[in-house]
Amino acid sequence: MTTIQPNPLRTDYQRSVAAYWNNNPNDDRVNTKLGEVDGIYHHHYGIGTPDLSVLEGPEDTRQDRLVRELHRLETAQADLLLDHLGDIEPGDRLLDGGSGRGGTSIMAAQRFGCRVDGVSISEYQVEFANNSAAEQGVADRVRFHFRNMLDTGFEAGSVRGIWTNETTMYVDLMELMAEFSRLLRPGGRYVCITGCANDVTGGKSAAVSWIDAHYGCMIHRRSEYFAAMAANNLVPVAVTDLTPDTIPYWDLRTHSELATGVETPFLTSYRDGSFQYLLIAADKVGR
Repeated sequence: MTTIQPNPLRTDYQRSVAAYWNNNPNDDRVNTKLGEVDGIYHHHYGIGTPDLSVLEGPEDTRQDRLVRELHRLETAQADLLLDHLGDIEPGDRLLDGGSGRGGTSIMAAQRFGCRVDGVSISEYQVEFANNSAAEQGVADRVRFHFRNMLDTGFEAGSVRGIWTNETTMYVDLMELMAEFSRLLRPGGRYVCITGCANDVTGGKSAAVSWIDAHYGCMIHRRSEYFAAMAANNLVPVAVTDLTPDTIPYWDLRTHSELATGVETPFLTSYRDGSFQYLLIAADKVGR
């Protein structure tokens, strides 16, 4: 049985996060410009080796080349996440926790042919993502909902796979993993890509704290992810440090007219080791 909360925004903090993503034109400018390349709109960053030849050639087309290359790297990140979901069948159901403008959900439906539900506390994102799914011809399989990923209202054991793509820093991890464990059927998989503070270096560095302040988020320590998973019957099967793979993306982004100023703290914290970009895949065990 599926229940629907009358209003998924339960706290002042959640209302402030929703307001940020509903009304922030600077970050939206990056997401919309890159998404216009092929109609797949992301709300995350990129990985991989960039084609630096985009910095060469005619000056009047350089920014267009940069946008296309940044978008390619962000799409590569989403592809890597989907690679880790395992064997997904057309009859399966997936959940995108904090689905943003819906890019990864649409890619999942196109790849697997299955049903995908996305949830976001930003009404603007939900409307945009549903319109995007219709434009991409997958609205029959993909639906985005104005719901809280800490309490989705979806039926227990109803999904084969769940992912979060740079969204966990906005929620309490114990609450989140409890909800995801409830939703996953036994043997189902959760995949997370996130930036996290490195426990080895101690408290949050100035650069990581700057990122927190800029996005109004609460970046968690690496160890907190594994503690929350262990407490909720989620057993990691793959852990990959993507930090070296994302630094070139951020370097390339500094050359773009779309740069927002957040590039410097990301690069600083990744290079000094205080911030890590991790992929974690975990399976649900038990009931």
